[in-house]
Amino acid sequence: MRITIHRGTKEIGGSCVEIATTSTRIVLDLGLPIVDANREPFDSRLALTKSNEELRDEKVIPAIAGLFDESHAPPDAILLSHAHLDHAGLLHRSRTEVPIYTTAGTSKMMLAAGVFAGQKSLDRNRFRPVTSQQTYRIGDFSITPLSVDHSIFGSVAYLIEGDGKAILYTGDFRNHGRKPGMMRDLLAFVRGKSIDVLIVEGTHFGGEREQGRSEFELEVEIRSLIESAPALVLACFSALDIDRLVTIYKASQAAGRTLVIDAYAAFVLHLLGSSVSTPKPTKEYGIRVFFNAHFEKRNLVEIRKRFEEVQIELSEVLRDENRYVMMFRPSMLASDFGGSLPKPCRCLYGYWKGYLAKPDWQELQNVIEGAHGDFIPAHVSGHAYIRDIIALVAAIQPRHILPIHTFSPESFNEHFANVVAIEDGLPYQVN
Repeated sequence: MRITIHRGTKEIGGSCVEIATTSTRIVLDLGLPIVDANREPFDSRLALTKSNEELRDEKVIPAIAGLFDESHAPPDAILLSHAHLDHAGLLHRSRTEVPIYTTAGTSKMMLAAGVFAGQKSLDRNRFRPVTSQQTYRIGDFSITPLSVDHSIFGSVAYLIEGDGKAILYTGDFRNHGRKPGMMRDLLAFVRGKSIDVLIVEGTHFGGEREQGRSEFELEVEIRSLIESAPALVLACFSALDIDRLVTIYKASQAAGRTLVIDAYAAFVLHLLGSSVSTPKPTKEYGIRVFFNAHFEKRNLVEIRKRFEEVQIELSEVLRDENRYVMMFRPSMLASDFGGSLPKPCRCLYGYWKGYLAKPDWQELQNVIEGAHGDFIPAHVSGHAYIRDIIALVAAIQPRHILPIHTFSPESFNEHFANVVAIEDGLPYQVN
């Protein structure tokens, strides 16, 4: 069995792994970079306007034989761990005859991002649904998806067995979210198996995140920040981060305020349906929906009808600011608030700190300062802390460890004796 990490051995994001036997090839994830060569945020919108050839020249498209052109036979399948662009952003550029295996939850997240965020939905003709702990075969491989907690719904790791070897690919995961039982279930499933190679994300290696707060601890902090806020609270977070939405909803409820979400987040909650225990944009849950200017331009009539009963106008929010926590995006500053914000608003920021260097976030912080408000990071990572990865390795005891999704693979050597150092694009033979 041969493993090639085409991107990710020395960067966070853009993950892409190829695993092959003599007769079967599969690809794990197919993502856009998060940062460029200067470690500045990569603009995924620009990638949408460029050709495959241009992106190949810029080393954005990985050199996987037959996946983006017809120079070779294509791989047998793509296994997608989750819907974030740094794992899924190149799927639509790959050959359409290659099936894409992923969860129904990931498909729904990609649908929502396609409708509201200008991203690409999953091609229904290529979609092959998978379920956690249900094994299926692709050629020489026996493959089992295993649910993991990450900052987007529907995420999975993959156990891949073939040629007498076993590989566990974690994708992106954490053990400090709202669903710690997922890691317990994963470890129970692989207990007793001999894992030859663990391909594990290491986002926090080389940094200071050996251990940090949990999503539950963040909920307590956000509640306190809402309770002490003198006026309107704006909450900036991803509509696809269901854990964070639940955290802010619960904190708002406990603080005696009503959560106002946008149509994007409302649509995500609707797609999850009654089978998932999450709050819904209904009168029963007390969630209101604001149709911002970006939504109004889209003329999404059916989605508007679905949430009209809980619609709220901005004027109603501003008449009684102390009653609401409002989901907010920098684009709303000009299009909905006319370039100014009520005094003294409080903004809770729930994204990666690297985005704060972007002009729209810089402008928002300046406007909040001018409104005598405050801009407060209120975030926990979607990625495993170092101590949790150490615990994972101790529980699995893999023969070899291949770091991925990290700027500092050499830092793994400080904790583990069986780390294999490889380079992007160079095959590693599993012996």
